[in-house]
Amino acid sequence: MKILVIDDEDSKCRLYKEELEEAGYDVITATTGAKGMDLFRAESPDLVTLDINMSSNDEGILLLRQMKQINPKVPIFLLTAYDFRDSFEVWCADEYIVKSSDLSELKSKIKATISSAGA
Repeated sequence: MKILVIDDEDSKCRLYKEELEEAGYDVITATTGAKGMDLFRAESPDLVTLDINMSSNDEGILLLRQMKQINPKVPIFLLTAYDFRDSFEVWCADEYIVKSSDLSELKSKIKATISSAGA
């Protein structure tokens, strides 16, 4: 399974890449929305994790909308430092995860998404 990680913090991209590769996933990363969109089109990832609050406040939302228009079947997980789950649900993300150095919630939701897709 190929996962695209988009986060404007390079340290977060490296952390997610290392942890998810250890869990057996192929991981590609982008630190800008433009690079993320290029990789989304070129690499056809199976799942995307997307920082909601990138360089501009609405960049993550715009990326989410564009990606869902291009391929609505690709699960997109929103990652954020803020816990406002109710307001994020309307943006058509498949999952919403509050950022943490402990990636167990993210890994668990990825595994659940894979299981439900294969069912």
